[in-house]
Amino acid sequence: RPNTDVVDVGVVIVTYNHAGHIEALIDSLPAACEGLDWDVAVVDNASSDATVPILAARGVTVLPMGRNAGYAAALNVGFAHFPNARSVLVTNPDMILFAGGLSPTFAALADEKVGIVSPQLRSFDGHLGITQRRAPTLLRQVGMILGGGIAERSKRLSDVITDPQEYLREQDLDWAVGALMLVSRRCIDEVGPWDESFFLYSEETEYCHRVTAAGFAIRYIPIAAGAHEGGGGFHQPKLRSMMAVNRVRLYARTHSAFASYVYLAAAIAFEGSRAITGNAAAREALIALLRPSRRPIEIECSTSFLPR
Repeated sequence: RPNTDVVDVGVVIVTYNHAGHIEALIDSLPAACEGLDWDVAVVDNASSDATVPILAARGVTVLPMGRNAGYAAALNVGFAHFPNARSVLVTNPDMILFAGGLSPTFAALADEKVGIVSPQLRSFDGHLGITQRRAPTLLRQVGMILGGGIAERSKRLSDVITDPQEYLREQDLDWAVGALMLVSRRCIDEVGPWDESFFLYSEETEYCHRVTAAGFAIRYIPIAAGAHEGGGGFHQPKLRSMMAVNRVRLYARTHSAFASYVYLAAAIAFEGSRAITGNAAAREALIALLRPSRRPIEIECSTSFLPR
């Protein structure tokens, strides 16, 4: 049954075989949410490990999907579970939240134009989390071919913001990495559900596009709210394939057929330039981009990258 209580924050965690991470995150919630009314629900995508038994033993609400339905589909179930929450916190399971980190995050929603708050993140070893992003463009996709060191020095050539100084000031973003974001009730009600056609990757980009199109701001605040392990998807063949294909699918939705095919060509060139060096993940992503009908990932990807 939905939690119909009026709480400041409804915490939604999506799991899929995260027995090794979930307890640390659950343990961190009380101190992180100090000063707020909150509750937590874990939406489980049919884990086959001990994730669900661990949560059940701790009395945590688990919303079983019954299948691995993807991240966006699970998030939508989590959002629906908190119909009266003033905000919903989206957090990855491989996260540990810092004590007191959510109060200033929630306070940023006092500005009614703010739809999403993205706080600063750290890695488990203390390094700055690179979570700020610019809107994807054709030139930025081409910039990926040049490599991080060259492209990241130019706003036009990279959608990833790596300058540490940018993480020291409050500012509004085109979009933010979805590992930890607080979404206001106003934004949830107006923007609607997450797009479930994105099984994994690009779903937060697509959602952020709709958030800003609806007139809301995505506000970054330079307050460290948690530590995130993350970072493995780019090196895993299936995950990198999803990442590459979904970037092209998202771009094609709002651009002409010609621009979309050029964007696809740039994506192929990027993955191909890495595949020839022996990068197995890039090789799998290249195959997915060239022959998406082979379905090397867990969703049905369009065999045409024409805009919808």
